[in-house]
Amino acid sequence: TSPVELRLSYAPIVQRVQPAVVNVYAAKVVQNRNPLLDDPIFRRFFGVPGQQPEQMQRSLGSGVMVDSSGLVVTNNHVIEGADQVKISLSDKREFEAEIVLKDSRTDLAVLRIKDGKEKFATLDFANSDELLVGDVVLAIGNPFGVGQTVTHGIISALARTQVGITDYQFFIQTDAAINPGNSGGALVAVDGKLVGINTAIFSKSGGSHGIGFATPSN
Repeated sequence: TSPVELRLSYAPIVQRVQPAVVNVYAAKVVQNRNPLLDDPIFRRFFGVPGQQPEQMQRSLGSGVMVDSSGLVVTNNHVIEGADQVKISLSDKREFEAEIVLKDSRTDLAVLRIKDGKEKFATLDFANSDELLVGDVVLAIGNPFGVGQTVTHGIISALARTQVGITDYQFFIQTDAAINPGNSGGALVAVDGKLVGINTAIFSKSGGSHGIGFATPSN
């Protein structure tokens, strides 16, 4: 047996799919409203101040390029209420993006890169109905903003219901490590096809406990 035959690695799969997984940066402007302004006695004696100071809130997630023209699928909660959305590719290039569709029921959203003048790397969809418990999967995303990260595990369960994320009730459960920032990222099979969009985790601490949920590709 040669050393090549002994070597077991997911690197060829990762190298093929990584360019199609992106980082999603969303920002929205919020006003720091003083709750005292809602008190009629306070308003009567002190008047109502002028424009309240504004603060920029930012969220970080991941996304998957599904069309070479620049269409990206991510989670709705990543971009909900955003005034500005940016897409960062694995090669560190950044693009402005617009929200094309969003659906709170499935917690999915579709973004489009603005002024995209090139063909982007994409992932093909797998038939998630053919998944079996025990299948090996890779989760790719940007946990905690540290940069693109790959974790691996198996399909732990299928058709999970009563997850409590949305009223959509057909999640893939996996033990591949998924953490905050992975939302909207890719769950791929060993053939490099997209089997799901990583959506949520079950956690009492905020970190990965090996119970993650993905919206199936179908």
